[in-house]
Amino acid sequence: MEKMNGYLEAGLDDVQFIGICGMGGIGKTTLAKVLYNTLKDQFEASSFLANVREVSVTRGLVPLQEQLLSEVLMERNLIIWDVRKGINLIRWRLCRKRVLVVLDDVDQLEQLQALAGNHDWFGFGSRIIITTRDEHVLKGHGVTNIYKVRGLDYVEALQLFHLKVSKGKQPTDDRVEFSKCVVNYARGLPLAIEVLGSFLCGRSVEEWKSSLNRLQEAPNEKVLKVLRISYDGLDRRDKEIFLDIACFFKGKDEDRVRKKLDSCGFNSDIGIRELLDKSLITIVNNNLWMHDLLQEMGWEIVQERHSDKPGKWSRLWLYKDVYHVLSKNMGTDAVEAIIVDVPEMTQLEAKSFSTMSNLRLLEINNVYPSGNLECFSNNLRYLKWHGYPFNSLPMSFRPEKLLKLNLCSSRIKYLWKGMKPLKELKSMNLSHSCNLIRTPDFTGVPNLERLNLEGCARLLEVHQSVGTLKRLILLNLKDCRNLVSFPKNVCLTKSLKILCLCGCLKLEKLPQDLGEVECLEELDVGGTAIRQIPPSIVQLVNLKIFSLHGCKGQPLKILSSDFFLSLLLPNKNSDSMCLSFPRFTGLSSLQTLDLSDCNLLEGAIPFDIGSLFSLEAIDLSGNNFVSLPSSLNQLSKLKIFCLERCRNLKSLPELPPEIVFVGAEDCTSLETISITPKLSWTADMALNFSNCFKLAGDQVSRDNLMAMLLEQWLLELPNCSSQFHLFIPGNEIPRWFSYWNIGGSVTMQASGLRSDHNFSGFAVCAVLSLPCCTDMSCMEIQCKIEAEEDDYNFSVAIPSFATLKSDHLWLAYLPRETFKTKRFQVLTMASFNIFYVGENFWDAAVKMCGGVPIHTEVEDFVYKGQQLRPPIWNPWPFELRRSGNRKFFTLSWLEGSNAARPALPNEFLGSICKFSRARKINDI
Repeated sequence: MEKMNGYLEAGLDDVQFIGICGMGGIGKTTLAKVLYNTLKDQFEASSFLANVREVSVTRGLVPLQEQLLSEVLMERNLIIWDVRKGINLIRWRLCRKRVLVVLDDVDQLEQLQALAGNHDWFGFGSRIIITTRDEHVLKGHGVTNIYKVRGLDYVEALQLFHLKVSKGKQPTDDRVEFSKCVVNYARGLPLAIEVLGSFLCGRSVEEWKSSLNRLQEAPNEKVLKVLRISYDGLDRRDKEIFLDIACFFKGKDEDRVRKKLDSCGFNSDIGIRELLDKSLITIVNNNLWMHDLLQEMGWEIVQERHSDKPGKWSRLWLYKDVYHVLSKNMGTDAVEAIIVDVPEMTQLEAKSFSTMSNLRLLEINNVYPSGNLECFSNNLRYLKWHGYPFNSLPMSFRPEKLLKLNLCSSRIKYLWKGMKPLKELKSMNLSHSCNLIRTPDFTGVPNLERLNLEGCARLLEVHQSVGTLKRLILLNLKDCRNLVSFPKNVCLTKSLKILCLCGCLKLEKLPQDLGEVECLEELDVGGTAIRQIPPSIVQLVNLKIFSLHGCKGQPLKILSSDFFLSLLLPNKNSDSMCLSFPRFTGLSSLQTLDLSDCNLLEGAIPFDIGSLFSLEAIDLSGNNFVSLPSSLNQLSKLKIFCLERCRNLKSLPELPPEIVFVGAEDCTSLETISITPKLSWTADMALNFSNCFKLAGDQVSRDNLMAMLLEQWLLELPNCSSQFHLFIPGNEIPRWFSYWNIGGSVTMQASGLRSDHNFSGFAVCAVLSLPCCTDMSCMEIQCKIEAEEDDYNFSVAIPSFATLKSDHLWLAYLPRETFKTKRFQVLTMASFNIFYVGENFWDAAVKMCGGVPIHTEVEDFVYKGQQLRPPIWNPWPFELRRSGNRKFFTLSWLEGSNAARPALPNEFLGSICKFSRARKINDI
């Protein structure tokens, strides 16, 4: 109501038009009456025109004009001959009067033009309140002050129900639960609560129970009559959209629903906008929603006239009705759409589909019809049949308007023979159809945009006509394990953006002209037998993601003359195959590069890798090189650098300036890290050196290394709210920690730090013992910092996926800005409690922990004060390698009772997410 009061009071001397909008029965008229009765004495004159929609239909607009003038001017027997004369009379007689006018239940722009055409029709300070179900009418009349009425909350609804059913008295104990059921049924709709409350008033408990049972079967007719007014005012196509949403798409993703509706020729952009304006639907988090009673109204409309004959309904959405129709062959040409999730394997009559000649949407699963499928509706626009049980589509099936075909996990052996004209088809999904050997001829499908053949394990050949698909955007052949060759003319598909060949075990070559696919953005050839990348790939200037994960090629054949050479050179692995790369220069848009588990030897990585100036993430894990190209430090945008299981790697070169995460777990030969002052060492940083025992060295070496890394980071610290995390083998707290203790808690006497301008933050450290932890993907460590009046909690997930072979040290830096809150005015003591969170870590322990205030001397460090942002982050990995996914950090912040949870910076989150291989391209 504050918003409404603001509209009424704004600019007291001006003329204001205020709209009250909402679905039928939501309380618009009630609100308008309350406002009218409260405010009318503050104006020279007033008028309340009720039921404008109904009166204008039955009697016209002239009687409404006469009523308005009579009530405002206090004159009886006013006669207006036509609408035009009424408009002129209202403008002339009311332009100097300060009036309050309510126009209730307006549904047409003409009504407003005849009754309140413009602001200058009324005197200074006038207020015109308009109630309507259609927001578009208000906007079309230039009304900008619009109040949208929401439903009652649970408590308000219960109070209204008690007022109607028992004059405000609390119901007896035997009626309390029934009252709650009524309120839950009404879902905050005042009309429904009032109607049901009045109906149940004075009735027995048995009658209450009987009435509620009846509501479960059919909604109240009085309520439906009011709600249906908005539906009856819709255009024919908008009615179809409303019924589709009510039956199938409530709670579904708006974008996907729009595509299905558009495939039926409903022009969803204007249709959904119309439903929104009339308050028949809402959109929340990009999902379509409608009130439960509106949904029930939609069901009633579909079922009217044939309530007991679902075969004559236009839509089937319940399993029991679908089973009834398909098992008894009762389908008719009235059925337009069937979308249902069949809970278990069900055998139905195949010939049932032949009688539904107007079927446009079909989405089913777990249905295995008996007999042969002789024909389908040629009117189908959308066909999704998970587990389609037949060898092919019917020969007579020629759906010229079909937009999307999804037969994933089907028994298809061939889709069709010869050419089939499907000019409207844009998406084809045959993924995991294990009997499919060859794809169909695509010549008759010129507008195909997405082709998904993932998991077609027996697929031997992709038809050459795929190269003629000028609009193809996605081609997914992941895990087509028997695919030997790939059509060379695919390079003619200039529009292709995503090409996935991951898991095509027998695929040895890529087309030499692949670089001609100028729009290609994502290329995944991981797990193939490819040995050489065609030089033309450098022409892919739009390529953003390139994965060769696990691409080791076939073992090289050893000639008999080479056998003796292999004996003389026993260290030479005959199964090794260095993947051959062209120069990287030219891949100017590449952001993510995955070369993990490619068996790369020393010198295999091109020296010009530093030319990939857009690269944000690189994965070199599981390879056999000893060193890395020094040009890596030229990757100015690199944030994620993964090197896990590079067990021959001895040294790390200079790191790029924007690096955020280095994952070098299980690099057991790693001895040195190059640290130079050139690094800007961006805001937050995590270094994971788990199981890097040579790098850790002895106690002295490890202490010095940890101090050096932290000191260098502090020197280049871009803002004082950043943190630093390090994970490294070790079993003792560094000697430069002034406070330490056995176990997971330590107390620090840190007095006077608030006034110490050289105090920059705390360093905390813990010795972690993980004797039985072979999977650390869900391990989280929490640290609690206590002060006099407040406490702070933060957590960190250790991003390690290797079995830890000894105790490890976790070092973290917590900046001064962490504690700059109003409740932390005096910081005299801080205690740290470090413990594990998560499942399956009962043997894990914190053996020791420590803390130390970090001071920056003026002559050594430059303190840069920055605006506070929540600094502590929670690196949490994605899925494990064995599931085919890369794992990296996500960040979050936990802080006491006054915690804030900001979002991760978009650019960093984007870099992380691009490494995930679990692309959801099945559901296309």
